[in-house]
Amino acid sequence: MIELAGGARLVLPEEPVELKVGLREALLEGQDWREGLSDDICIGVWLWGQWQPTLEPAGFGRDEFVDVVTEYRRELWLWLVGDRVWAQYVSGLAGRVARRMPVLATGEPTQNASDR
Repeated sequence: MIELAGGARLVLPEEPVELKVGLREALLEGQDWREGLSDDICIGVWLWGQWQPTLEPAGFGRDEFVDVVTEYRRELWLWLVGDRVWAQYVSGLAGRVARRMPVLATGEPTQNASDR
């Protein structure tokens, strides 16, 4: 579990093994796993579904989340090929999200880019 500013917490989900297998197969077949895959097998969409109820009320929207996932692409690739374990990938990503939370020192969420 990762603590966010303002007291919210991101629960680290169990490894999505079937999703990993699908993404890894696409990678090994030479498909562009970052773009050409449908949303139902995209790790960013899957994680957004897990964390949205915590992130959105704190002012962290889907666009910001997608940006963080995209920036963390190398670690995703390392997880897919077996050089990282799930716990390393997901906790590192959650830490990046926590550091980018739009929260003021008072603990009140700020307006995020998707609300403007």
